[in-house]
Amino acid sequence: MVAALGLILALYTPASAAAPPDSSIGTTLDHGFLGLYNLDFTGAQKDFSAWEAEHPDDPVGPVSEAAGCLFSEFNRLGVLESQFYENDTAFSARSKLSPDPAVHDHFQTALDRAQQLARARLSKDAKDRDALFAMTLASGLQADYAALIEKRNLASLHYTKEASIWAQQLLAICNDCSDVLVATGFSKYIIGSMTAPVRWLLRMGGLPGDKQGGIADLRMTAEHGRYLKPFARILLAIAYVRDKDKTRALELLTALRIQFPGNTLFPREIARLTPSVTSAP
Repeated sequence: MVAALGLILALYTPASAAAPPDSSIGTTLDHGFLGLYNLDFTGAQKDFSAWEAEHPDDPVGPVSEAAGCLFSEFNRLGVLESQFYENDTAFSARSKLSPDPAVHDHFQTALDRAQQLARARLSKDAKDRDALFAMTLASGLQADYAALIEKRNLASLHYTKEASIWAQQLLAICNDCSDVLVATGFSKYIIGSMTAPVRWLLRMGGLPGDKQGGIADLRMTAEHGRYLKPFARILLAIAYVRDKDKTRALELLTALRIQFPGNTLFPREIARLTPSVTSAP
């Protein structure tokens, strides 16, 4: 909602942030997203700032900075843990959150800068992949903040629709830009899990629900994404827990724990889920 600076920065091309990476190439953006998943938010923001200094017209830099702000608030407020609640009643009963106003201001300023840069590039080239990717991610981050921190569900649906529209524009010219499928995948899954009347209303508003289609989108990012591959795996694990498929959830969380040893969320959720699995007949 994802490994070295030096000479590698010179190899960056305008499409590289959205396109699948060469496994031999790592950038400070890659470093930054890996830092986020390891809960090293200070290090991640340093990497994003370094990228922005070298690429001041690239909207992916500031939108990544905004992602860092959101991930740090998620961690501080325990948002991701609450997503692992196994039913909507338990999730709805969670405690009211108290977001940090300074973090919100930083988050919004970075988003505004990313969208300004992206729109400037799109005015010159409507098929600019990085600009479309940044617009998709910006709307997705706003949807997450509105829904998961502010509990503004209608606003979140508005941003979710925006993210899906931007994602479809990018996928129309880059069918292997798998990171943006996070934007379509989780919204399809969540809406597809709602009651039939609610799904009908949302479909009339341009937000179709497709639970299995959402899972398929998330799997594509989980397998082929770049910055958001681990995030897609986290979302898949949440979906599996909610669908009572704890074995698959544990497989994903165990792999994430190995990949990101600094993240304390994964061992906690593994410990919480393991008794249910081992006690099953």
